[in-house]
Amino acid sequence: MHQAPLSMKHHVSGDRNAYDRCIFHVFDHGGRALLIVGLGVYPNTGVIDAYATVRIGERLHAVRASDALGEDRLNLTVGPLRITVDQPLRRIGLHCDADPDDPDSLSYDLTWTADFPALWEPHHTQRRGDRLTLEGRRFVQAGHCTGTIRVAGEEIPVTAGEWTGTRDRSWGVRPIPGEEPGRAEEFRPEGFHWLWVPMRFEDRFVMVIVQEDADGYRGLGEAVLVRDGRRDTQLGWPRTEITYRSGTRHPERAVIHLTDPTGKPLEVGVDILASSPLAVGAGYPPATDWQHGTWQGRGWTDRRVYDLADPTAHPMAAFGVTDHAARFTMDGRVGHGIFEHGSFGRHDPSGFTGYDSVAP
Repeated sequence: MHQAPLSMKHHVSGDRNAYDRCIFHVFDHGGRALLIVGLGVYPNTGVIDAYATVRIGERLHAVRASDALGEDRLNLTVGPLRITVDQPLRRIGLHCDADPDDPDSLSYDLTWTADFPALWEPHHTQRRGDRLTLEGRRFVQAGHCTGTIRVAGEEIPVTAGEWTGTRDRSWGVRPIPGEEPGRAEEFRPEGFHWLWVPMRFEDRFVMVIVQEDADGYRGLGEAVLVRDGRRDTQLGWPRTEITYRSGTRHPERAVIHLTDPTGKPLEVGVDILASSPLAVGAGYPPATDWQHGTWQGRGWTDRRVYDLADPTAHPMAAFGVTDHAARFTMDGRVGHGIFEHGSFGRHDPSGFTGYDSVAP
């Protein structure tokens, strides 16, 4: 169990940015609701925090909670938010209590069940100049959910066959706000392009991940097909064609080009069903009201509702990653999953020339 001459209480690295985190996506196949749930531990800042957001129509309902990290690392509870590992890598409970003063506030009780084995993602590193800013390892898994979501006075049943659930589990070093940037600001990237795409079909799970620099140089790229009981299959060098909404970098549909082991081309069609910007409510940078790992004091809980009808009300959301619930078609099969997309600054393959560049 031990990887260093330390107790499990202490992290092997003294880096303040050390983290251990998970994220879940739960969404219906009609695109009506997209629930995103996450929990993170930051051992060197002594913080544990969690969040849940659900988009219904143009409203995003959010719950965030933060506290001092306790002694029991197996207790994944922060304020009203709780995750239980009922059967490792197989069945997980997701729970959120309603605000006792507002019975119409967001709450849920869900069981997430895996349909396929977990898949290792590539080792992920990023640097600014010579400084390591991110080093993480992740696994991703696809499944389904059952239970109930309650929000705005409505009770939404979550049923197998009509809802999909994906999850990602990562740990390592990832920037926490509050640190002096120093000379690293001299190495601000000209552009960054990111895709993280877990796709669940009835008999298979396909994972595509791509990270590119401004000139299209790929620092991370993989496409893998997973089937229970069989060896994973690599699907070549993924390429994407994304159709953006005019005047934005908001994807409306896409085609992902893959290759099977025989060299046969595979095309995956992508249709966006619902979208949730992670910089609104979920605490991902460049969120302006709360970000992960920041000390909020003991027992902090915050609930709010965001109006997403007017994009100008959340100007920083365009400079953060957005998670899109999507329908996928591949080789006659229909599946569902997440099309996570972020594109900032220059990206030559897409024709974007700078941070203010958008689709025509």
